[in-house]
Amino acid sequence: MIAIAAVDRNWAIGKDGKLLANIPADMKYFREETTGNVIVMGRKTLDSFPGGRALPDRVNIVLTRDMSFERKNVVVAHSVEELDEILAEYDKDRVFCVGGSSVYEQLLPKCDKAYITQIDYEYAADAYFPNLDEKAEWVKTQESEEQTYFDICFAFTTYERR
Repeated sequence: MIAIAAVDRNWAIGKDGKLLANIPADMKYFREETTGNVIVMGRKTLDSFPGGRALPDRVNIVLTRDMSFERKNVVVAHSVEELDEILAEYDKDRVFCVGGSSVYEQLLPKCDKAYITQIDYEYAADAYFPNLDEKAEWVKTQESEEQTYFDICFAFTTYERR
């Protein structure tokens, strides 16, 4: 499984159910990496998508404890164990964990790689990705040149489990 996220200097990913920054190049990167693959998310992440709808051209799986939850074009898992059963059908290199915080925390141990867009700014935030720089089992293996979008500086990085 691969985690994919955009984080600020403090590894923050969101506030009030929204992304911290809307960077077109990051959205394009996310779309290119995940299209044709499986994305796993929590219910609040799904709700943050346009119209709260599943993203097209992907298998959308929502991990939620809400037993009554259902949504068009969404596969629902009510536990990590149930999710494991569903994901057994798919190549793990084509499964992306896309958030939010609690889903990243639960699924990071199952990830071998993380595509992290690092934003050189500190935002007010209430949702975070685990800080991979503080985890001995993770190493940054790639980093793009710094890019800018208006006044936002960012880089695309890849982390891999040692």
